[in-house]
Amino acid sequence: MSTFKIRSLCAAFAVAGGLVAATAFSPAVAADATASRVIVKFKAGALAQGKAELAARGGRIAVDLSEVNAVAARLSPKAVALLKRSRFVDFVEVDHPQYPMAAAAETVPYGIPMVQADQVSDAAAGNQKLCIVDSGIDGLHPDFAGVPMTGENLTTSGTWDTDESAHGTHVAGTIAAVGGNGIGVVGVLPNAVLPLHIAKVFDASGSTRSSTVAKAMLACRTAGANVISMSLGGSSPSRLQEIVVRFLDKRGILMIAAAGNAGTEAVSYPAGFPEVVSVAAVDEAKAKADFSQFNPTVEIAAPGVLTLSTVPLGTALVATTTVGGVGYESLGMAGSPLGSASAPLYDFGLGQADDAGVAGKVCLIQRGNISFAEKVQRCEANGGVAAIVYNNVPGLLAGDLAGAATAIPSVGVSDVAGAAMLGQLGQTASVAIAGGDYDFFSGTSMATPHVAAVAALVWSQHPGCTAAQIRASLNNSAEDLGAAGRDVEFGHGLVQAKAATDRIGAMGCGN
Repeated sequence: MSTFKIRSLCAAFAVAGGLVAATAFSPAVAADATASRVIVKFKAGALAQGKAELAARGGRIAVDLSEVNAVAARLSPKAVALLKRSRFVDFVEVDHPQYPMAAAAETVPYGIPMVQADQVSDAAAGNQKLCIVDSGIDGLHPDFAGVPMTGENLTTSGTWDTDESAHGTHVAGTIAAVGGNGIGVVGVLPNAVLPLHIAKVFDASGSTRSSTVAKAMLACRTAGANVISMSLGGSSPSRLQEIVVRFLDKRGILMIAAAGNAGTEAVSYPAGFPEVVSVAAVDEAKAKADFSQFNPTVEIAAPGVLTLSTVPLGTALVATTTVGGVGYESLGMAGSPLGSASAPLYDFGLGQADDAGVAGKVCLIQRGNISFAEKVQRCEANGGVAAIVYNNVPGLLAGDLAGAATAIPSVGVSDVAGAAMLGQLGQTASVAIAGGDYDFFSGTSMATPHVAAVAALVWSQHPGCTAAQIRASLNNSAEDLGAAGRDVEFGHGLVQAKAATDRIGAMGCGN
């Protein structure tokens, strides 16, 4: 019996609590005409003297940051001017307010316009039902408020509306995250009209058996689903699953599954069965994802690299990174603990050798030669308080500590950011990792729900078509990528909702 694993490559640039993982800055507002909120950074070894002088100037400490020789305090303009000239003070700066980007921060992930979902109304999607075979869903997530859902749990973990791995919730968000609510993200079908059925087959272990997946597929039919989305796969074909997919295919159910993330010619199942649509992944530039499997069974492609979607509340890693007051885009290392640290930035090279100069510093480390976990752990062992790993190839670095134990926050940044930071050594670097409700994942697992959702969207516009006809129309209307015609990397090309809808309207079902 085959064992199925969740096939997703997870990155960790996240969005906090319905809020984009960034902060907005606005000018400080004085509480009265004579006092304002400032940050005072004292020189090394001068903390006690600096605090005493601050008190003598009438300062009232609001936040004590003695760990980094600093305080936030309310001071008169005259006191601020005097402290700036003090021999005990390194610098004084405005303690700027920071705001979560909330109500106006709803984000449209790049995949939504890429598959033309924003050009087709989902008003009629109540005539469809989409079944997600995955790890469940966080039913309390606010971006699913009002979405009609049923489900069943085929595991011994939690309930169908809980998700111990985040995978199923991410998939569901791509399909049906509610739009217009001012938070989070927008799904392919954003108006809480499409009914979902959740068949939970994965628990926290991240794997299941082929028989459980087969049982879930049958349960989707019992629930009345027209479309089944399966962001999963295994390397060995199951005869039982083959029987089930043939059974469902004959009954007019459209099955869609991930092609796999090994980056090889290997065929994954159930995607490899001819009755199932096998989905490859592309990035924002419509290039093949390096992890996406390529073989003659690949039928269609969709966005699957760093796709932003929902995850169980509080489980995402929200990374913020600044050096010398300059903010840099960063991704929390998968497995990094939550927390924050601020200290001078130190060049730790490749992180391969011990260096006493790291103590009390934020390590700046280049990718290469050894694992991310080894780099971060050596930084910590040498007394480093946080780690910033920069890429050695173009693009943002999405690192994974692979379960290694570490107590310091760690992030990945791009090669360009790393080069800029090398010019800022010694300046104060701040790294923070917080929990959030939205995250960027990569994988054919992320491409699959784009296709499943587009299939339901197009089918809702043309409910008289059969599953086989919808499948043919999606293939015929796909945006050709790579070699002309169908190829092993992209299949027929990038799935296109409006092109398929218009094609059926002009030429009829199946054309």
